[in-house]
Amino acid sequence: MVSSLIQAIVPLPLRPAQWAQLQAAYATPPRAYHHWGHIEAVLEGYAEVAAGPGWEQPREVALALLFHDAIYEPGKRDNEARSADLARETIPRWWPGAVIDIARVAQLIELTARHGQLTPRDVDADAALMLDCDMAILAAPPAQFEAYDHAIAEEYRDHVPGFLYRINRRRFLRGVLAQPRIFLSDWFHARCDAQARANLRRAIG
Repeated sequence: MVSSLIQAIVPLPLRPAQWAQLQAAYATPPRAYHHWGHIEAVLEGYAEVAAGPGWEQPREVALALLFHDAIYEPGKRDNEARSADLARETIPRWWPGAVIDIARVAQLIELTARHGQLTPRDVDADAALMLDCDMAILAAPPAQFEAYDHAIAEEYRDHVPGFLYRINRRRFLRGVLAQPRIFLSDWFHARCDAQARANLRRAIG
């Protein structure tokens, strides 16, 4: 079941069977963080942006967010590319004749593979805001951030030795913290930077 709030946020109609397919994708394999709850959270961020600075391509961004983690296997380097391929294949079937820039949807999905590597100069306004929606968890209240951090560790538990995961995770968090801008858009930067840095410093120890 998809909440009426989420259905209202997505600017394209989705039949119950289509919602069910998406939700099934986000349950395969079982996930501690990158599940449907994550999509609901980023779509709430999408709605906040829509009511604030706004989107230039609202359909494309919403679809990118819907599909961006549809394929997710911890430790795999092609999750984003495969999720983009799934979007390319699915969108024309689900919305035949709709005016949708599918290449743009795929581009936005593939950009999520570069979290922590991009600067505001590397992306346009929609891409910056969309990527920031995905990273907003870094600025969550401390208890929520800690739950997220533990959930990521749980997803990797059976895929990467614990000591190696901790080394790589700390390296990633340090890299994010070292960036002059954690959030690429001015809107998220003003709202989220201070809390995100506090959470990251605490997680790194």
